[in-house]
Amino acid sequence: MGFYFGKPSALLSPYVKQYWGLENCLKPGEEHVQRIVPNGLMDLTFYLGERPVLLNHQQDSIESTVLTGHCNSPYDLRVIGNMRLFSVSLRPLGASMFFNLPMSELYGCIVPLRFLIKNRVEQLEADLFEASDFQQQTEVAERFLTEMLAKKNDDFGQQRLKESISLINRHRGLVDIEKLAASACWSRKQFERNFRELVGTSPKQFIRTVRFQHTIHFKGTHPDTKLTDLAYACGFFDQSHMISEFRDLSGITPRQYFSVCEPFSDYFSE
Repeated sequence: MGFYFGKPSALLSPYVKQYWGLENCLKPGEEHVQRIVPNGLMDLTFYLGERPVLLNHQQDSIESTVLTGHCNSPYDLRVIGNMRLFSVSLRPLGASMFFNLPMSELYGCIVPLRFLIKNRVEQLEADLFEASDFQQQTEVAERFLTEMLAKKNDDFGQQRLKESISLINRHRGLVDIEKLAASACWSRKQFERNFRELVGTSPKQFIRTVRFQHTIHFKGTHPDTKLTDLAYACGFFDQSHMISEFRDLSGITPRQYFSVCEPFSDYFSE
């Protein structure tokens, strides 16, 4: 498989983490199963060739362009045939800046883009399909997102939550929701409601995901760390607590995860 990565423009970088593409190089008859775990990001994905098959997700779509909301459990993609895709990884507040609906409605869902915007989708898909390389695909996506951003105002609620998410990131998920609410000058109930609407998941679930992603990142940057030390370094009560969280969020134990999956964090990677 050929992977490609690109960074957004300065205008879009507060909302877009990265662009990435895939050119499938599997031989005829081969297949690959990819475990998808909660990563704190939403992805806008354009399938330009054959679609992967979702093995254990309650929702699937035959559409070529989909927006994937936050989730709290893993699922698998079976890659077969000539799969070619281009994807936009959106930062926690990114989707709310491009699409005019409560992000909580996307939780646990894989939604066709045409359900969110009624025009431009066919032309956008055609432009991406006809692009000669990843750089041209990125340029097409940049134009589309810049146009969408121009239609949306950055409201005061988003400004408050930007600081909240910054605090969560700096503390690697080890932060109290009451303190986050106080720093945003909201009651806890107001904070949780606004967080769900603009981020697309609850603060508690988002914090769990960030801590989980930091644990993966820490293991990737400190590969010799023993699991007991990893648990304490990443803020779990003990190793049993870390094992429980990994089972919930990845479906397997930390030992199993690190034996079959690269310790790479989508959320904390640069």
